[in-house]
Amino acid sequence: MITDDGCELWTSATGRGAPILCCHGGPGLWDMFGTLDLGPRFRLIRWDQRGAGRSEARGPYTLERMVADVDAVREWHGLDRVPVLGHSWGAHLGLLYALARPERVSALVYVSGVGLGHDWHAEFKRNFERVVGEKPRGEGRERAMWQWTADFVTDGAGHAEAMATPWFPVNYEANTALSEEMRTVPESELVSACESLRVPTLIVDGMADNRPRWAVDSLEQALPSVRRVRFENVGHVPWLEAPDEFRAVVTGFLARPEVS
Repeated sequence: MITDDGCELWTSATGRGAPILCCHGGPGLWDMFGTLDLGPRFRLIRWDQRGAGRSEARGPYTLERMVADVDAVREWHGLDRVPVLGHSWGAHLGLLYALARPERVSALVYVSGVGLGHDWHAEFKRNFERVVGEKPRGEGRERAMWQWTADFVTDGAGHAEAMATPWFPVNYEANTALSEEMRTVPESELVSACESLRVPTLIVDGMADNRPRWAVDSLEQALPSVRRVRFENVGHVPWLEAPDEFRAVVTGFLARPEVS
């Protein structure tokens, strides 16, 4: 598909059921929802964000442009109103899209996001260094897999291998630009916006995530319609470490009358 500013984006639909628009993590990474199984009732609308994976490496890498790209993917698939599931950075992107276009979002599934503020970075760094306990190894795919093993409680190497297959170069330009822009947005501004958001939201946490889960508290407190589920002994990618439990929670939420 081609966006209104001429950027070619890779997108695909997996399954034949009701659509769910997925926003992957990063920034600068690619779609890793090939391992996500929500059962036969759902169809995953997947895409690589601009500059990532199979999509064109073309800016601008801004929050406004990324939100516009989400809307372009929705429209390209012919969807009027759709649940949005975002993971990590993609959870924040999904939230920004819901704030910008609430009439297009029937529900938000916010998985392993990092909340509205910026104070979590130092604790995340300490947690990460405690888990890996060594200096970075290798470059490219090897280095990414070394980093991603820290995101899991069990079989970190195996899960990191799954995340890195297929492999694409990380877009550090996009990562830096979007990360820096996010830090300029005051938490109070996002809290105020979320207080008026009427989109039903499910927050999913793996309590062993190296990114501190208290960082999401202000989001939970601000949202008028929210449910929060915490998985113990699960890290940053709950559908890999607790696939059955994750599927049950998400599909149960999406079956609620206020969501459908």
